[in-house]
Amino acid sequence: MFTARKKGRLALGAVAVGAALALAGCASGDPLEPADSSAGGDGGSGAIVVGSQTYYSNEIIAEIYAQALENAGLEVERKFQIGQRDAYIPALEGGEVDVFPEYTGNLLQYFSPETTATLPDEVYAELQEAVPDGLTVLEQSPATDQDSYNVTRQFSEENGVTSLADLADVTVPLTLGGNAELEERPYGPSGLADVYGAEVAFSATGDTTVDALVEGTVNIANVYSADPRIASEDLVTLEDPEGLFLASNVVPIVSEDVAGDVEEVLNAVNAELTPEGLAALNALSVDEEQSSDKIATDWLTEKGLVD
Repeated sequence: MFTARKKGRLALGAVAVGAALALAGCASGDPLEPADSSAGGDGGSGAIVVGSQTYYSNEIIAEIYAQALENAGLEVERKFQIGQRDAYIPALEGGEVDVFPEYTGNLLQYFSPETTATLPDEVYAELQEAVPDGLTVLEQSPATDQDSYNVTRQFSEENGVTSLADLADVTVPLTLGGNAELEERPYGPSGLADVYGAEVAFSATGDTTVDALVEGTVNIANVYSADPRIASEDLVTLEDPEGLFLASNVVPIVSEDVAGDVEEVLNAVNAELTPEGLAALNALSVDEEQSSDKIATDWLTEKGLVD
């Protein structure tokens, strides 16, 4: 495991959390544009830049990281809603972003597409070796938010499907819904065919994937495991006995230049995140429409990680 150099012990609770900043995703323009130094960004000020994907759950974790770092006395700039890995990994490597919440399995597949690791510790160990020079991963969290294939309760009962292994015996045509990139992912349609012998068509349903499943446009949906709609829509998450999906625990990927400054704070945060807890945080966003900064502040306060 990477052991980051210390630049002074940083205790959570050193400084009270400042006023929460407006979410970067609400602003116009490119989130990777250099900040105006007069606004307290990274333009020579030494601020630690925290980024996020264009995914509400990832933004919640990023905001938790940002507020915890601020509470430890560090200057933080937020660059949220950057996009997918092809956009933010180069930003991390180029120094535009310093800290990013990630997921072990999907990140490992990005760097090592041919990996055969599936279990959490195997995936994490291999990921530590796979990240590019200049970047490191801190401690992984018990919390997971990984790809999973889901069907409606009615479909499960009518077709006797509780596992991905059951799909090969289904007699009705199967259509898998998910983000457009899923079509080419190792665990997409080709993975279902190779690993489970299930032939499926594909529909790029994007942000409406759960709606498409509930409405019957597709009969299998790729839904992140911490999505609260799995419970609220009474979906059945299909078991994955052959390990088509890699374990994907929440993990910060950070620049080695700031690792010594942030690891103690972020490792303490990650230790408190759980699968059930992350789903509950996501429900506050989806069901109660709370902002990421409020969700983060309330959670950090509840866990005693900020004053």
